[in-house]
Amino acid sequence: MELQLPEKIAEIVKAKVADGGYPNASAFVSDIILRANEYDLLKLEKLRREVNIGLDEINRGEVVEFDLEDILNSKEARPRAVAGKRHMRVEFM
Repeated sequence: MELQLPEKIAEIVKAKVADGGYPNASAFVSDIILRANEYDLLKLEKLRREVNIGLDEINRGEVVEFDLEDILNSKEARPRAVAGKRHMRVEFM
């Protein structure tokens, strides 16, 4: 498999290999991919734990009913614009 990297990324790879941290570019890229996969698996595991906590709370009857439309139409949910230097973001009060 061949990869084409932007110049800035290629320089980072070359520097990591030159520093002696990796024997070659393939080893560095492989390590990064494995770490990214591990990170994704940890995020998924955390999400599953949170979902299970929520399901347990539902099973114990620890729920509050609400109407999403009422919340969205409330004064606290109205967006207000905040000007930024390069963009505009919306904050909910």
